[in-house]
Amino acid sequence: MTQVGRAAETPDVALESRAYAGLDSAATAEQRAQLAVEDLARTGGFGRRTLVVITTTGSGWVDPGAVDSVEYMTGGDSATVSMQYSYLPSWMSYLVDQERAREAGRALFDAVYDRWSRLPMDNRPRLVVVGESLGSFGGETAFSGEYDLRNRTAGAIFAGPPNFNVLYREFVDGRDVGSPEVTPVYRDGRTVRFSNDPQSSIPPADQAWDGARVLYLQHASDPIVWWSPRLIAHQPDWLDEPRGDDVVTAMRWIPLVTFWPVSADPPFATQVPTGTATNTPASTSTHGSTSSNPPGWTQHNAELLRAIISPPS
Repeated sequence: MTQVGRAAETPDVALESRAYAGLDSAATAEQRAQLAVEDLARTGGFGRRTLVVITTTGSGWVDPGAVDSVEYMTGGDSATVSMQYSYLPSWMSYLVDQERAREAGRALFDAVYDRWSRLPMDNRPRLVVVGESLGSFGGETAFSGEYDLRNRTAGAIFAGPPNFNVLYREFVDGRDVGSPEVTPVYRDGRTVRFSNDPQSSIPPADQAWDGARVLYLQHASDPIVWWSPRLIAHQPDWLDEPRGDDVVTAMRWIPLVTFWPVSADPPFATQVPTGTATNTPASTSTHGSTSSNPPGWTQHNAELLRAIISPPS
């Protein structure tokens, strides 16, 4: 394994720990979560420096770029745990499996946190939460708000959040006056921040980002982020603002009309160039490393990591 960051400091680290419970492994989400945690403990996951709890997309998929990023950053001194709650692609799961995603996200984090919180305080791994697309919806449900995320995790990365995510909507709707919906700033970025460009610094760059870091990655062209039934009768802020770099300037809101092309886009949202729509590996690796804030990590490390995870075509 090519190692970036603290690999030189940890030459004796064992292979990384990965635990996953499939949909058919147990009858309920709580039982699957317990199986995943038991497997995590068996492989020494609670003894690693960083532990990542990942809520999958609708089909049970975990972005390998997200897992690989953490393993490169820590030189293998990391563990990831996840579990499946559906077989359907996220865009279909929006319609029929939202409750399963909510239940899975909460059950998995609670099971991990219960075991983690019983460890000695000076011998606990850094706890990071990750979710992409419908996985971000499920990952959010274990938390009540900004301070709960800050108090119970070392950081969180939510990529391509659906427009109906409860906390996402709370943060976007409560954004600071003057900040746009495509790149909102929430309470001066003290905990929660947003980015739509892995090549740029995460705004507000001039404000300290101390403690737990919660990052939302949202491309301006991602239909998962912007689709909402409200498009039928209400013009959204993002179509009343300057367009994102990957959104055609001709895009505009027309009552009843705009809703339909946006509704047709989700099935094809991953079949696009990297860095647009729902295709987020570069964003997840580069900005995800900044959000998880590993000790000794630098911007140079982040650029090396991005080149490994998402090399130029």
